[in-house]
Amino acid sequence: MAMTFSTFIMTLAETIQSENGPNLAYLLRPTSPHGKDLVKEFRNPTREALTLRYGGCIESPWDDIAVRYVMVTTHIARKRAGEAFNEQSQLVSQFFRYFINNTGWTLPALFSMLRDLRDLAFDADNYAKYNNQKSECMESAAGVVVKAFSNCMTDRTSPPSESRKWGVYYVKRISLSKNILRALNANPDIPPLSEYPTLTSSTFAKHLFLRTTDVTICKVTYRYYLGMLSFLNEDYNKSEQELTLAFYQCYIPAHNNQERILTYLLPLRVLRGHLPTRDLMDRFPVLNELFAPFIAAIRAGDISAYDAALDKWERRLLELNLWLTLERARELCIRGLFRRVWVATDQSTRIPVSMFHCSLRLKGIDVSMEEAECYVANMIYQGYMRGYISHEKKMVVLASANAFPRVADRSAPVS
Repeated sequence: MAMTFSTFIMTLAETIQSENGPNLAYLLRPTSPHGKDLVKEFRNPTREALTLRYGGCIESPWDDIAVRYVMVTTHIARKRAGEAFNEQSQLVSQFFRYFINNTGWTLPALFSMLRDLRDLAFDADNYAKYNNQKSECMESAAGVVVKAFSNCMTDRTSPPSESRKWGVYYVKRISLSKNILRALNANPDIPPLSEYPTLTSSTFAKHLFLRTTDVTICKVTYRYYLGMLSFLNEDYNKSEQELTLAFYQCYIPAHNNQERILTYLLPLRVLRGHLPTRDLMDRFPVLNELFAPFIAAIRAGDISAYDAALDKWERRLLELNLWLTLERARELCIRGLFRRVWVATDQSTRIPVSMFHCSLRLKGIDVSMEEAECYVANMIYQGYMRGYISHEKKMVVLASANAFPRVADRSAPVS
């Protein structure tokens, strides 16, 4: 049965009175079925005409929110993304007036509105770009998201289980920036992410109408983007920690999300000397195609094959910001090759530099004896080998015990 605007207003009022967050989010979602009903009811609506007719029929600011919702659905139906974004932006601003005076039950509606705002901004900017026009809707949307983050953080009156502060973890899924992270870390009143599951199973979930999967999604997304920021800042220890937590907490059927996490987690694990198993790689064919040549080269100590893989996948690795990381992992190939030389000499503690030189040339690395000696010196300096070089005798003297320590046991294994 089609929903009229009068019914929509009555349903909206009942939802607000019962403090039902998910229902409120559903009512204000432009893609909900009743949105099409309202478009059919008002053929060519204007905000002024709707306000004049329905203004005051429900407590403020909900009368204006209802009117703007009709305008958003109308603009979307007529494929006017820019106008729809402007109305949605004003709708969210009106919602803030109510949001800041209420508890966390309103969070599901906030989350839904921000998602719709982001999507409309993206569509508006794409349309403008296609038509050689200028549009800054995404930038405007970011400002609204920052304001939403601030409105969540400034909740001083709600009890912890009903606080709007829990919304900061979701808002960061919409727009995660250094400024937002800095504000979060500087505010001691924000409940820690580790307490999310505890509250979810009790009052928090009941009051906010959140499922365990909803909260897990917030945690996984937050940790993924935190790990990504750390990765781009070359804080590899922090990045590996966050991405590992994100992977193990990720919903198992969410294969694409697991693949995104592993795209950056696998190179970090490789830097520590932990190579992925065949079973793991078989589960992710796209990652297997990309990383298999590098992993095989590391296992075989084949530097030429590793360099060939770097050349072949250079463009893709640059797009993913992975080229420098995998170029750094090239050292593991050299370590593997030199360890094979050590094993071939019955794990002797004294090996001529010429043997390392020959091994490099056999793998297609055409270097002089002096350059080979530099390769060995670099391995010792970085902790991949334990020993020293007798330059006068052209001899490498290795430690009698643990001459090739585990990569993970180095003082800085991901450096």
